[in-house]
Amino acid sequence: MNCKNTQLTFLNEVMPDFPNIILYAIPFFIFAMLLELYVTVKMGLKTYEPKDAFSSIAMGLGNVFLGFASKALVLFAFFLIYDSFKFFEIPIAWWSFVLLFFADDFSYYWFHRISHECRLFWASHVVHHSSQHYNLSTALRQTWSGGFYTFIFWLWLPLLGFHPAMIMLQMSISLLYQFWIHTEIIHKMPKWFEAIFNTPSHHRVHHGSNPIYLDRNHAGILIIWDKLFGTFQPELENEKVTYGLVKNINTFNPIKIAFIEWFYMFRDAFSGKKSLKNRWLYLIKPPGWKHDGTGKISTDLRKEWLKSNKNI
Repeated sequence: MNCKNTQLTFLNEVMPDFPNIILYAIPFFIFAMLLELYVTVKMGLKTYEPKDAFSSIAMGLGNVFLGFASKALVLFAFFLIYDSFKFFEIPIAWWSFVLLFFADDFSYYWFHRISHECRLFWASHVVHHSSQHYNLSTALRQTWSGGFYTFIFWLWLPLLGFHPAMIMLQMSISLLYQFWIHTEIIHKMPKWFEAIFNTPSHHRVHHGSNPIYLDRNHAGILIIWDKLFGTFQPELENEKVTYGLVKNINTFNPIKIAFIEWFYMFRDAFSGKKSLKNRWLYLIKPPGWKHDGTGKISTDLRKEWLKSNKNI
């Protein structure tokens, strides 16, 4: 009994009492989706399809449920590094949250970019791009598997000395910010805002399957990283966004949505006669890559589009 009390005291000391803002935001998510549905109907926009929206909501609920397990793993990894290997002791203060805001957003950019450029990470991230509709419910279409391994992009933060609870809170803030940008009812934000922050316009591009839009605008909160690292693409007035995948999966089944790309990836890697090197490359090369040279990745499709649309 004393041992348990000691453990609880230790957890209370090392784990600041930050709220789980995602759970608190669920009523807001529901209200915002109903409001968006009302506005889009008034505007004559057909952005919602019932089966698609319910699939997205089911994916979101599954993500929250599995999140209890994945977050335990993430916290364990963060604390392991923070307690044993951290370089500095960064206090929990307003200025450290400012630093963490930029560090977390930088981490998110590279996580997001690699999730489009490496099939092993795309296998979980493809879930978020699987809808052919774009509305606030699409924001809830989250992975069931990614939480168990994509946190590696944030491991450098506890190594620097940021407290794991701070990191988890900032990751939730980033996710919460990205909810509102999944809409078509906001055309453009003010120019200064569009120049610095991720917006509905920037993120519509990211969800486009048009060749010119593929693998662009990986921002979380700040669009500056895309502009800095050459992955920014503005939304073009004469190129309406077509949402979804280059090859859509055409299912509303949450189980298939969650795991179908894992099946395709392992099938490509481990079936047929291939060298060990090529089997490995199917896991780390971009989606669309094939060992026999017949596949096309997003950069190939983008180059072809730009070549045939030189005047744009």
